[in-house]
Amino acid sequence: MRCVGEFQTLLFTFLGGIGIFLFAVKYMGDGLQKTAGDRLRDLLDKYTTNPFMGLISGIVVTILLQSSTATTVLTIGLVNAGFMRLRQAIAVIMGANIGTTTTAFIIGLNLKEYSLPIMAVGAFLIFFFKKKKVNHIGQIVFGFGGLFYGLDLMGSSLRPLSNWEPFVDFTVRMGENPFLGVIVGVILAVALQSSTAAIGLVQQLYEQGAMELQAALPVLIGDNIGTTLTAVLVAIGATVGARRAALTHVVFNVIGAVLVMIAFPIFVNFIAFLGEQFNLGPSMQIASAHGVYNVANVIIQFPCIAVLAYIVTKLVPGDELALDYKPKHLDPIFIGNSPAIALGQAKQEIIHMADYSKKGLEQAIRYMETGEKKDAELALQYEQAINNLDREITDYLVKVSARSLSPADSNLHSTLLNVVRDIERIGDHMENIVELKDYQKANKVKMSDIALNDLNEMFKLTYSTLEEAMDSLERDDLDKAHDVLKHEDLIDSMERKLRKQHIKRINEGKCSGSAGIVFVDIISNLERIGDHSVNIAQSVIGD
Repeated sequence: MRCVGEFQTLLFTFLGGIGIFLFAVKYMGDGLQKTAGDRLRDLLDKYTTNPFMGLISGIVVTILLQSSTATTVLTIGLVNAGFMRLRQAIAVIMGANIGTTTTAFIIGLNLKEYSLPIMAVGAFLIFFFKKKKVNHIGQIVFGFGGLFYGLDLMGSSLRPLSNWEPFVDFTVRMGENPFLGVIVGVILAVALQSSTAAIGLVQQLYEQGAMELQAALPVLIGDNIGTTLTAVLVAIGATVGARRAALTHVVFNVIGAVLVMIAFPIFVNFIAFLGEQFNLGPSMQIASAHGVYNVANVIIQFPCIAVLAYIVTKLVPGDELALDYKPKHLDPIFIGNSPAIALGQAKQEIIHMADYSKKGLEQAIRYMETGEKKDAELALQYEQAINNLDREITDYLVKVSARSLSPADSNLHSTLLNVVRDIERIGDHMENIVELKDYQKANKVKMSDIALNDLNEMFKLTYSTLEEAMDSLERDDLDKAHDVLKHEDLIDSMERKLRKQHIKRINEGKCSGSAGIVFVDIISNLERIGDHSVNIAQSVIGD
């Protein structure tokens, strides 16, 4: 009974330690992310123009997030949205692999004795200050202390393993057969859903003398492969580019693992040499091995980014959507030299943005008809591109407004700002339609054929109105703009008519109440798109 009780205590301590460690890493990363705000996404978005900058961005973002998986998932999201190309993503993923090694070095500091006071300081900052920024710093500090407290619990529970014969025999076999250790590492990272936790566990086992260096290092290599699973899961059902980025993460780590296993005896001797030369403790020795492995892997594969891109392109065939989400015409040089030309450039960019609103609405309509996920994703990509261009164009126009403008240019400036706002709102309503279709699918809401035909009729009228509004804007065509104004009454009357007809169908039991909600909300969003199209036409006509 005593043995059972001791085993239970050790097991519960280990599980609790793992739980606290995982929570602390996540909590600290969340605090860092909140402190940085949206700058992390902007960092990946803006500073990945070449592979080297992508590598640096990946390192910095991963250090701030304390998770290579989080950085990779964020990168896949940007690729999925069309905001990042595959080669940019590969460089960021390589940087993430270097950035993630910082956590192992933090663990190697061995601040277990101070974990509780550190957590106390963090809690004080969280609960006794009203400023959000101070609360976020407290979250970072609390997570930092919790990380070491969780490690301390894990270490105390693992200590008996160094004298448990079956475990000792198993680690000896891992030392004799490194590939067995790699498999164990993969399983550990997948089971814990965190390579950081898996590496922390290896550090504790090595520190407690439950594992030799030649057995610990293969597990560390396997951890790096296992951590790619989350990115793969995120990319399932995503765009071709996102799936390729996720596969790159796998291929990169597998190639690295193969290379280091070929030279494994040299790798073990080198890490042992570093440990002796710099008098490193067990945890810091594993951290050094993690750092050396990932940095060497990046140095070897960084010149081969084009080759990696070629490999994953062949493994995941298909056409990658190429959205020009970044502005093409907003040259800042014109703001100071010629505000009139700058306004003309802004108008060209607005036409580019307007084209996305048409294509996005068309894709949302197709999603209503097909219910296929790829159509929804494409519509949302257009919406995200519209949002990005909205920010860029608005910032550009604000800078232009600081210059001296003629009355005509001042009027054009106001018109362009209004048009940008209307196009951005059209993107929002387009997104609403996609979400309503998602709701319909998730709740298995069935619409009658009559309701679907009515929606199709409203779609056609709304799309033609939007198309004419955009044509009038592009060509300064007053006749088309006046035609759009005539459509306003048509859209409004159709919206009222379809709403009444659908309420009648619900009362007669031909459509369900849930179908009624979805139907009415969709035609309401279409009517609002019509209103914004009319606003654009009125901007073209002027006073």
